[in-house]
Amino acid sequence: MNIIKAATLDMELNHIHQWDDIYPDEKVIIEDIDKGDLYVYEDDGIINALIVLNKDQAEEYRNIDWKYTSGKQLVIHRLCIDPKAQGHGIARKLLKYTDNFATRNKYNAIRLDAFPPNERAIKLYEKNGYTKVGSVKFRKGKFYCYEKNISFHISPAASWRIR
Repeated sequence: MNIIKAATLDMELNHIHQWDDIYPDEKVIIEDIDKGDLYVYEDDGIINALIVLNKDQAEEYRNIDWKYTSGKQLVIHRLCIDPKAQGHGIARKLLKYTDNFATRNKYNAIRLDAFPPNERAIKLYEKNGYTKVGSVKFRKGKFYCYEKNISFHISPAASWRIR
């Protein structure tokens, strides 16, 4: 929760009003842990980032004209890097891990939503092969929806673990 609180404050300072005391809260994170959906990035025993990977899609996703609808879709939630650890490629490593996770588990696509004022996140997703397919409205406003096709080949890096 300390990383989430630090990231929320950092986003606020940068005029990105995406997260707050309501979301994501401790209850949501505990549910992620209990379901086994929360993954962390560690460096020398210090957790620097987290990501949630599962099949849960927001109700609002039903109105999106997704390109990849056959098979299973993996969804990224709550990708969060400790502000002290940003700028070292951790988010890119988490996305690479997600690609390999999706491939190993035979997902056909990866989906996510991104808050438009969070330009760094949007550039990251687009640079890593995600395509914008529409937008949805949540409590904080409009969010862009992205997806990425997954081909079933495991890269040589697929066996590494996030550490």
